Amino acid sequence: MRVWRRGILRRRVAILTALVVPLLVISIPAGLFYRHYAAEIDQRLLDGPFHDSVNIYASPFILSAGDGLTATDVESELHLASFEASDRGAPRTFRAAGNTIDVFPSQGDSARITAGPKGIARIEVNGHAVRSWTIGYPLMANLSSDREKRRLISFDKIPPVLVKAVVSAEDKHFFQHNGLDLPRVIKAAYVDFRDGRKEQGASTLTMQLVRGLWLHPEKRWKRKLAEAMMTIHLERKWSKEKIFETYANQVYLGRDTAYSIHGFAEGSEYFFGKPLRDISLPEAALLAGMVQRPSYFNPYRNPNRARDRRDLVLALMRDNGYIGRSDYTQAVGAPIALRAPGQRRDTYAASWFLDLVSDELQKDRGDEQSSDVYSTIDLNLQRAAHEAIDTGMQQVDKLLARKYKTSGSRAEAALIALDPQTGEIKALVGGRNYAQSQLNRILAKRPPGSVFKPFVYAAAVNTAVGGGENVFTPASTVDDEPTTFWFGGKSYEPANFRNETFGTLTLRDALAKSDNVAAVKVAESVGFGSVVAMARRAGLNDEIRATPSVALGSYAVTPLEMAGAYTAFANGGLWVRPKFLHNEQPEVRQAMDPRVAYVMVNMLEEVLRSGTGAGVRARGFTLPAAGKTGTSHVGWFAGFTSRLLCVVWVGFDDYRELDLEGAKSALPIWTEFMKRAALLSPYRYAKEFFAPGGIDTARICSDTGKLAGDYCVDTRNEVFIAGTEPQEKCDLHQFQNVAGPVGEGATTAPTVLTT
Repeated sequence: MRVWRRGILRRRVAILTALVVPLLVISIPAGLFYRHYAAEIDQRLLDGPFHDSVNIYASPFILSAGDGLTATDVESELHLASFEASDRGAPRTFRAAGNTIDVFPSQGDSARITAGPKGIARIEVNGHAVRSWTIGYPLMANLSSDREKRRLISFDKIPPVLVKAVVSAEDKHFFQHNGLDLPRVIKAAYVDFRDGRKEQGASTLTMQLVRGLWLHPEKRWKRKLAEAMMTIHLERKWSKEKIFETYANQVYLGRDTAYSIHGFAEGSEYFFGKPLRDISLPEAALLAGMVQRPSYFNPYRNPNRARDRRDLVLALMRDNGYIGRSDYTQAVGAPIALRAPGQRRDTYAASWFLDLVSDELQKDRGDEQSSDVYSTIDLNLQRAAHEAIDTGMQQVDKLLARKYKTSGSRAEAALIALDPQTGEIKALVGGRNYAQSQLNRILAKRPPGSVFKPFVYAAAVNTAVGGGENVFTPASTVDDEPTTFWFGGKSYEPANFRNETFGTLTLRDALAKSDNVAAVKVAESVGFGSVVAMARRAGLNDEIRATPSVALGSYAVTPLEMAGAYTAFANGGLWVRPKFLHNEQPEVRQAMDPRVAYVMVNMLEEVLRSGTGAGVRARGFTLPAAGKTGTSHVGWFAGFTSRLLCVVWVGFDDYRELDLEGAKSALPIWTEFMKRAALLSPYRYAKEFFAPGGIDTARICSDTGKLAGDYCVDTRNEVFIAGTEPQEKCDLHQFQNVAGPVGEGATTAPTVLTT
């Protein structure tokens, strides 16, 4: 009996050993693995799931009475500034009733905005009328270092219908299991074994999140083990709501041109053109269905697949008791309503600007970088820029179609606007349609043509300050007779547009008429090297050479460079580097004497009064402004007020000849943009350009540039750097009364004699 009991004991020990030892062999490494991955995920959770992402904000929306905005425009701005429509009057909400909008900020007094037929009619804060009111900083995008675009939302902002659609499609036991859905794993393994292929998915939402955030997609046992361990630990650290929230912000839904779409909020804007809070049941099912294979179920490329997948998700929601039969029937019968392909998701699209900001952030990225970045863009101006290009390029298309008798490839356009005092870029459009082409023409080098000529004349006027063999003023004269210039043993024969000649011109008139021969003659007299030095002090590139053709803008520059260069005129001689971010340190230097800058501004005002830029006034823009047209292979216009500087470029990407003057291609866009900008308070109150000390005015004869004589007919007040005014009176016009003394009431005019 004792022997028999000892045998039983030995067998029990053997069985226990056979069970425990493998468990120990498995559990000890598993425990070590768990500790390793637990420590790793803890560190990553400290960093945050989106630690390499930044929220990029635009300049604050400032509403003013008189701004040309509709009630719909104001509502759009409130949404972008993270206000929500609500009738409850809760913080950070607004209530709209017709043309009246009541706004309830998180801090401060409520505001009432009343829009009229021509814009904002009245603003009241706490019942008192005010001139302006700041809404806040609008969020443009959340971008990661991998060019992931998302809109971060909290769990309480996710529509319940979407939560139900996602768990039905991806993980119906999500709110019950602890990260690993073992029954689902066993079922999936059985079905795959039975069918002889890998068909069934057993990943929970938590496993998908761990894989998407922190693991590589390779299918190896080590990655699978890491995924399981990190999933278990994440479920211990975070609530189900936090896990779902992060999943909803991370999930991949396809690509939007240069960016990948992440998160349901971004997906809703991209596919439906609406905020996530406004999606319908079938739209929620469509988004949830795309998670499995975003490209395969892309509703733009594969609408039938997308519909079938959507209907499957709806069926799962019905089977899970989330929707009734009538809701299901109505939803499967609904068409898939997508935003039009290529259409901007909103009127404030700033995609090319975001590209530049993203590149800038990558260059300066550091450990201390904030998760919030405040850019310089003004989204109201950005909208105006897009609308101006859309309007202006329709006319360019018609002109080109008539000229070439064919539709052909469309010309492109680009626009950059900035604050001339700070260099802050307020609007930037790199082309006509970002979805079709992400090429940023603001960075494309092209010869600027006559837009460069102000630097020729600035070098000439600078002789009054820096000295030289000849001192030039706006009243100095130049003959534009066709001339052959020799340089480096080669001849150069410029001609005017349509081979026009005007004879003797003052520098003011030569610039206003954009006379080519005159510009080269002035540059030669001043010295081509002096012209290049002036241009480089104004920020233009080092590839510009001191040759005769430099006077006509033959060396390529970018619109971004040219916009920066023109700040030297608009900013009293100070060049300011254009910048994208508010926190960038300004780069400023003295490019020219303030007196030279003022004289040039005065001459550029003449371009708009009587020269090649007169179309600006003819088209109804009346604020004090100065500018210059340019024509090479492309069309240019660069101009400014005291509040805003803008450069417009129009041309073909393949450098074909546009064969349209800047006055007919770029100028109309510039004018349309500036007229729209003038409806907004920050740019509406442009002032006359201020003359610094050391500027004198004299009455001169427009024909000779000398002091006006008693009998000169065409005279004007001219500005001079003090001490450079002409000393001689005009001797071209002499009048003699050949009829002798004229009696009272006589009307005999004096005879004009010219010598």
